Amino acid sequence: MERREFLARIAALGCSAAASPLVTPVAFAAAPWDARMVVVILRGALDGLDAFRPVGDPDYAALRPTLRQGTLDLNGFFGMNAALSALMPLWDAGEMGAAHAVSTPYRDKRSHFDGQDILEAGHPGLIGSGSDGWLNRMLQAIPNVTGETAFAIGREQQLIMSGNAPAARWSPEASLDLSPQAQQLIAMVHASDPLFADASAQAIEIAQSVAMSAQDDADEAEMMMADPMMAAVNANQEHVKLAEFAAARLRGETRIASFSINGWDTHLNQKQGLQKALRKLSDTILTLRAGLAADWDKTAVLCLTEFGRTARENGTKGTDHGTGGAMIFAGGALNGGRILGDWPGLAEADLYNRRDLMPTRDVRAYPAWVMHDLLGLSRRAIEGSIFPGLEMGSNPGIVA
Repeated sequence: MERREFLARIAALGCSAAASPLVTPVAFAAAPWDARMVVVILRGALDGLDAFRPVGDPDYAALRPTLRQGTLDLNGFFGMNAALSALMPLWDAGEMGAAHAVSTPYRDKRSHFDGQDILEAGHPGLIGSGSDGWLNRMLQAIPNVTGETAFAIGREQQLIMSGNAPAARWSPEASLDLSPQAQQLIAMVHASDPLFADASAQAIEIAQSVAMSAQDDADEAEMMMADPMMAAVNANQEHVKLAEFAAARLRGETRIASFSINGWDTHLNQKQGLQKALRKLSDTILTLRAGLAADWDKTAVLCLTEFGRTARENGTKGTDHGTGGAMIFAGGALNGGRILGDWPGLAEADLYNRRDLMPTRDVRAYPAWVMHDLLGLSRRAIEGSIFPGLEMGSNPGIVA
């Protein structure tokens, strides 16, 4: 079915593309690789200096008098916020790490809306141009990709997955439970209208397939919870359901998934708010790992945020919008147990505008090298159309 026709039929049933249960069990065409890539957008601007703390920097303590308690040592210079302690086994196994002092090309205005749009579009010049997102452009750059190869998960429309390449969407509250009587009534009402009749028949078929797979889903959930690392996960939360759904699709023929986690805007009382958000991220990564099982070794999870936060904590024990930040990554296909990037220092003269961590690398370079080394995309395609204008620079060795 053509994408336009498919969306028209969804609209005819009164459903939005983002929340419709009709897109949940779509069969996906295999992409020409066996690796998986998951992009998690951390909306609100993660404070990378608090998630991965440069405790060895001589200026850090003075900048963060209250925001440095509860640190797990990683390598003598960097420590990890204790709220991520459940991920320490992944760090030790080389399956989780971070890239510090990164940012998009966005500077100075520090608007969440603009920052997120630039992060998802992949270039500031594409905002407002009607362009698509960089994940969708990546799919368009791959020859012979047919059918659904990507999934955008969540309620909101995501620019990152928008574009001409087909990408299905799912929302955690989506459901479709039709009794036999309801199915018969729908068929009778729509019998004289080919468009509605065809769409109704598809809805009924999907409802039946969902019911048949319910027990399989329960078995998979039981299998996941048997993983010892899942004992630290706060199950039955929406972010966990998002990760469970993504893992289920990625175990099949889906190769790209994207969703977002909110709660990173920490202007006051940051310790409490950031700990909650970091635990959600930890839950998400551990759920992906358990759900993907053997496919975890072929998976790259990239957690990106729109910009960093100020180097100095403010008077309300929080931080404000900044520039340089951190990207968190995980997955058996990646080379973790390391903090990547060139550290610029936290002396006042080394800060961006004497207030923010100085970016030393474009954050887009890291997903670019994952595409290059894990998915086999050419540097020409990445720098030319996926991230137009990006200079990938030297290989950071993020892919194992």
